[in-house]
Amino acid sequence: MTDVFCSTEYLALLFSFLFLIFESIIRVITLALPTSVINFCYTKSRTLFNYFSSRKYTTVSSSKQEKDIVAHVREADGFTEICEIWNKGGWVVEEHVVQTGDGYLLGLHRLRKRGEGENRNNRNRDSERGDNGKKVVYLHHGLLMNSEVWVCLLEKECCLPFVLIEKGFDVWLGNNRGNKYSKKSIHHRSSSPKFWDFSMDEFAFHDIPDSINYILSTSKQKSLSYIGFSQGTAQAFATLSIHPELNEKVDVFIALAPAMSPEGLSNPIVDALMKTSPNIMFLFFGRKSILSSTTFWQSILYPPIFVRVIDVALKFLFNWSGANISLPQKIAAYSKLYSFTSVKSVVHWFQIIRNKSFQMYDDDMQSPIAAFAGKCFYKVAKFPTRNITTPITLIYGGNDSLVDIDVMLRELPGHTVAKEVEHYEHLDFLWAKDVHKVVFPHVLEALGAHSTSGNGEATSEFYPKLVSGCSAQPSSSLAKNLAAHPMGKHDGLPSYSDDERDASSSAALPLPFSRSNSPAEPSVIGDPILDPSEDIVNPLAPSSERVLSPEPTRITTPIRTTNPQSNARRSGSVSSTDSSSRSLIGPTGIALGAGRPSTAGVSTGVVVEDSPSGKRKRGNSVGSTATGLARRSGAGAQLQQDRL
Repeated sequence: MTDVFCSTEYLALLFSFLFLIFESIIRVITLALPTSVINFCYTKSRTLFNYFSSRKYTTVSSSKQEKDIVAHVREADGFTEICEIWNKGGWVVEEHVVQTGDGYLLGLHRLRKRGEGENRNNRNRDSERGDNGKKVVYLHHGLLMNSEVWVCLLEKECCLPFVLIEKGFDVWLGNNRGNKYSKKSIHHRSSSPKFWDFSMDEFAFHDIPDSINYILSTSKQKSLSYIGFSQGTAQAFATLSIHPELNEKVDVFIALAPAMSPEGLSNPIVDALMKTSPNIMFLFFGRKSILSSTTFWQSILYPPIFVRVIDVALKFLFNWSGANISLPQKIAAYSKLYSFTSVKSVVHWFQIIRNKSFQMYDDDMQSPIAAFAGKCFYKVAKFPTRNITTPITLIYGGNDSLVDIDVMLRELPGHTVAKEVEHYEHLDFLWAKDVHKVVFPHVLEALGAHSTSGNGEATSEFYPKLVSGCSAQPSSSLAKNLAAHPMGKHDGLPSYSDDERDASSSAALPLPFSRSNSPAEPSVIGDPILDPSEDIVNPLAPSSERVLSPEPTRITTPIRTTNPQSNARRSGSVSSTDSSSRSLIGPTGIALGAGRPSTAGVSTGVVVEDSPSGKRKRGNSVGSTATGLARRSGAGAQLQQDRL
């Protein structure tokens, strides 16, 4: 059995080598081809893909208006350009650069209300309150990403930074060393292997703390709120655990799709191969940036084909279906999915997976002394995550293969709050169709409960409020913004604008861009209102859009379980004794299931209730409703027609 298993590993290794060689040859040949040949191949591949593929994988049913907004988001050159598509003049988008202690230059982006903090020569401004005392929120991306992933959405109300700025926050977005906005160092050129000699250790020791200190110094605030996604959460776990003083500067840490110690990859062969020898990644990809050819293939492939390739890869490696993200959103967002990072940082993750320990990078993992000594004389230092004192809120997906919530809760302090969104996968926390209904209420609730104003006092100014739907009126401001940011081909290569010229004949068909996807409800594109004066939905109050379990009989003495089932999903809430729901307290001090929170508690995403049969039922306390898109004016469609 072992021989067969080893043979399978060797076959996988051989196949991977052959694939990399084949990919390199094809890339070199393609680079040598003239643009006219590339355009011809692009057109033919588009025709064949749309003919043979299932309609759900194509955009043949999409209208010109849909393709127009998708194309503008997809082909925007950077963070600022994407934001300006939605900006009606009320925001200021700033670009900052911070130098880390070891000489890397990191790009930071800032979104703030126009008029706030613009009088920079006023030295009499209250330094304690900074820019009008606006609370600072810092968002950090995941592995192989940059700050653009937070804003490359097709609806304004589904974009977390835009929601936060409309709520009055001072929003900052960070970037890791090596990615699109941080590819420079004062010591090494990016073409040098020494530039790419970094792992998550450097993110924790330099990138995150230096970025936070710069943000607080610039905004003149005492603390900020941290929102991380995927590896952005792991970097915060590591940073807060080794920098005790940083816990005083972060008033709440909100972890979306948290990552700490994943079980591994879904494909058993690849998983076994990487666990056996994580350093094999160096053999595949060298010791500089990983998957650098992705940008090339992304630029020449027909976008739906590129999306299909990424979906197949995600299904193969992580068993993600991507069903909660619409095809137009994938076309726009997958173009921003990849950004440069080091091979070493990926190797670090495979070391963590192999050892089942959230540890620092192991430089001696493959050395003879490590193999000889074993665990008796050599042990890699773990990140002491139980030392974190900052309030932590975990929001994770029930279908996310990279999250083992039970292991995570055992490694985190007892005040950690965990909330589950049962039908969500990893990337859904960025781009799902109903992310503003399912995730944002939890985020805003945590910010309102823990974040402080500029004078250091707790505030309820940012209590969660979301609209029940989009505005049905056309938005002339969005049309003007699209017209002000014309699309163009890059270096003569194909661009996604109106690739299927027969789409106009199918404009009356149900559109995949619609939330309801119902032919009876026309889909329109526009600029939704984030916070209107009416139709406000309180996420903590019962409504037609929210499913709340009936409150059981009040039990003031919680039931404590010392040996919970290992496969049980847990959702935590810090609750007081005046809650009218029954609570379960886990061994780490996390309350499992809670009802309506009091001023001393935080609501949970999963309610545990008693049924007549005596068995506990779990109900999701966050509802999801369909939301329409506002109607687009004719300016964008005319712009598309002019490009044909």
